[in-house]
Amino acid sequence: MRKEGPEYTAGRDRGPMLFAGAGRRRPKFLLESTTSMTQTSRWAELKRLIRAEFGHLTTINPSDRTWQMPFAAALASGLPLLVGAYFDHLEFGLVSSLGGLVFLYLPNTPLYHRMVSLMACAFAMNACYTLGVMSHFFPVLMMPVLVFISILVTMLCRFYAVGIPGSLFFIMAASIGAYSPHEVLDVPLVVGLLSMGSLLACLIAFFYSVYTLRSRAPSPVSPLPPATFDFVVFDSVVIGLFVGISLLLAQILHLERAYWVPVSCLAVIQGASLRAIWNKQMQRVIGTGIGLLVAWCLLLLPLEKWSISLTMMVLAFIIETAVVRQYAFAAIFITPMTILLAEAATLGHGSAATMIQARFFDTVLGCLVGFSGGICLHSPRFRELLAPRMRRLIPFPK
Repeated sequence: MRKEGPEYTAGRDRGPMLFAGAGRRRPKFLLESTTSMTQTSRWAELKRLIRAEFGHLTTINPSDRTWQMPFAAALASGLPLLVGAYFDHLEFGLVSSLGGLVFLYLPNTPLYHRMVSLMACAFAMNACYTLGVMSHFFPVLMMPVLVFISILVTMLCRFYAVGIPGSLFFIMAASIGAYSPHEVLDVPLVVGLLSMGSLLACLIAFFYSVYTLRSRAPSPVSPLPPATFDFVVFDSVVIGLFVGISLLLAQILHLERAYWVPVSCLAVIQGASLRAIWNKQMQRVIGTGIGLLVAWCLLLLPLEKWSISLTMMVLAFIIETAVVRQYAFAAIFITPMTILLAEAATLGHGSAATMIQARFFDTVLGCLVGFSGGICLHSPRFRELLAPRMRRLIPFPK
């Protein structure tokens, strides 16, 4: 048997004290271990988020679009350029080429429906461009006019379920028109040129539809979805206001020809969800950054009227092939095409590097405003705060 002497008892009694002392020394080691584990878990979480974001940005979507559609779109925007180059008036061809973008609104429905829809979009494109050109002579009205156009066009696109690209090209036409240096007497000329480009796009769409509908059955005409106040009115007003805010900031910052700011804002804010808005913002900024390098390389080349026309046709074909599959990749080519569309008539009158830097700043500013608007647009608290007040001001049938 073990002896229970005083020495044993003392030693046994000191045991808990020794362990208690060790317990008091342990937190420093535990704190360092916990901190290390926290840093490791945070680093792993950061890497997981980066991989997830990279996956969202590089996702390639499936598409059944055939090569005939991008080819027809390239003809709709490129033939006016070739005609303008032939008559040595490339600036006229650029305006008509802007009207040719209406071809992109061609729906995949029966012939009678798609032609009526396309001609309605052509009229809207002409109206937006006309209002934009007229606002150029009244700079103080430029922002209110663009807000009005954005709200009205977005409402119509949502009410009539106009698919992608939605109101984007209508606002782009108005923005380019507002920043185009025309004289008052030139307004009927440029509006007529854009109308001729839209008419040519409708003709190309008709022959393209007759050809493709022989081998591919059209989609049935879907009934219009029920129009709700939040979707048709509230969202449109918020989108229009933030497009106007982006242009107002561009004017406050004295940005020259800042047509790309409201376009970038609208391209981001009209996402279907906050995740879609974030993805679109990142894809647009990254694609635009790379696209500006492509544009800079193109501007360093000895471009003339024929090479500009052919280059824009090639860019249009690539864009319409890629945009339904990967937006960031398509944005690489959207940027140089838009720069050529708006600036080709004045190439050589300024520094290419200055132009590229200005367009990148325009894109970042527009995307930031668009992302801020998207946060408000998808915020339940923001809707609860403003929607009832807006409903009292704007009558809307229930």
